[in-house]
Amino acid sequence: MTALGKSVKYVFIGKITLRNQLAYVADFLVRSLFLLLILYIFLQLWRTTFQGEGTELIAGYSFKQIMWYLVVTEAMTLACPSLCTRIEEEVKSGDVAFKLVRPISFIAFHYVEYMSEAAIRFAVNAVLGGALGLLVIGPPAFGAGLLWLPVAAFGGFTVNFTVNMTLALSAFWVEETRGLEFVYHKFLFTIGGMLMPLELFPEALQRIGHWLPLQAIVYIPAKTAVAFDWTRLPAMLATQAFWIAVFGLIAVFVYRKGVKRLNVNGG
Repeated sequence: MTALGKSVKYVFIGKITLRNQLAYVADFLVRSLFLLLILYIFLQLWRTTFQGEGTELIAGYSFKQIMWYLVVTEAMTLACPSLCTRIEEEVKSGDVAFKLVRPISFIAFHYVEYMSEAAIRFAVNAVLGGALGLLVIGPPAFGAGLLWLPVAAFGGFTVNFTVNMTLALSAFWVEETRGLEFVYHKFLFTIGGMLMPLELFPEALQRIGHWLPLQAIVYIPAKTAVAFDWTRLPAMLATQAFWIAVFGLIAVFVYRKGVKRLNVNGG
C-alpha cells in the first residue's frame, strides 16, 4: 500500500473520531465545567498570594500571566483522554488481537484517535477557560505567543501520548496500568509545571524539572503563550521534538516486545 493510501486511512480515522466527539459534545461540555471551578479556586489562591507578597511580580510572572498560564495548562490536561484505560480494556477483552491484524499501525491508529479527541476537547476547554479569563482576569498579552501556542500544544499532546502509550503498553505484562497512569499524572501536576511555572519552584527542583520530559507537555506550551521569547522558542520546540523521538522509540520497542509475548502466549 502506498504512503498516500495509508495517510488517507488515518485521515478518515481522525474524521470519525471528531464526529464521535461532536456527537457527544454536550457530555464533555458538562465535564469541561469542572475547568471553571478549578480556575476559580486558583484565582482566589493566587490573588491572596500576590496581595500577601505585596508585589506585582513573582519569579517574573504577574498575576494575570499566572492565571492565563493556568488556563492553558488546565485546558490541556483536561483535554487528554485516558490512554491507559483504553489499551488496558482492549487487552483484557481481547479486542487488541483484532486491532493487531488490521493493515494499519496499532500505535499510529491510537495516536490519530488520541490527537483528534484531544483537539476538540482542548478547543472547548480553551473557549470556556478563555471566557472566564476575559470576564474575571482581563485580556491576555499573548502577542506572538498566541500564534505559536497551537504548535507548542501539538508538541505537548504528542509527548504526552508517547509517554502514556509506553505506560499503556505495559498492559501486555501487568494488565492493570491505571496505577502507573495515576502516579505519572501526579508528577505531571507537580514537577511537570501544571499547577505553577517551574520558575516558582526551589532551584533544585527547577533543575530536575528542566531535565525531565514532563516540562514538554504543559509547561512549554503555557510559557510560550504567556511569556513568549523568540530567543528561547527554538530550544523549547527542540526539547519537545527530542522527547517525542525518545518516547516514540521506546513505545515502538515496548509494543514489539508486547506483541511477541502475546503471540508466544497464544493471545
